[in-house]
Amino acid sequence: MSSDRNGRLVVLSGPTACGKSTIWRRLVAHPQISFSVSATTRSPRGGEIDGRDYRFVSAGEFSHLIEQGAFLEWAEVHGNRYGTLRSDVKGKVDGGLDVLLEIDVQGARQLSDCGIPSLSIFITPPSLDELRKRLEERGTEGKEERERRLAIVEEELSQAESYDHVIVNDDLDRALSEIESILGLEPVS
Repeated sequence: MSSDRNGRLVVLSGPTACGKSTIWRRLVAHPQISFSVSATTRSPRGGEIDGRDYRFVSAGEFSHLIEQGAFLEWAEVHGNRYGTLRSDVKGKVDGGLDVLLEIDVQGARQLSDCGIPSLSIFITPPSLDELRKRLEERGTEGKEERERRLAIVEEELSQAESYDHVIVNDDLDRALSEIESILGLEPVS
């Protein structure tokens, strides 16, 4: 896509089960938005496709990419490593696209010094009880893993104030409309 405008990083963060994945899947329907597929050492969940949802790599491959300086940011979250490949982002931003990154708060902090214009959005659940319910209904983690994730939630929520915008995802369509407005996008049906 050729453009006379510069793109930017659009950082989307929030605690587990707050609706980030659902929101980014809707946002990337916009022609101005491109999604950066993170590399991860975790195993694919049901329905996830390598190269579309994540780039699933071994721990050794991930370490090699770190040594090469290939990541804009990377972090260990819930016992797995996740990272944003510099090469995936730079060309798109230079071409005028906004590149959406769904990353945790650790990764977002690292991006503040990456030299690429950015806008950060933090997604919160309407309540901790609702978040717990969503995580249980998702059914992708066992009880021990759910509890480990919930223990991290309070720390993640305490970081919301460092973002440019905070959106409460109590109604998906309303939250999405608010984000589209922040990004200057026309709603996609």
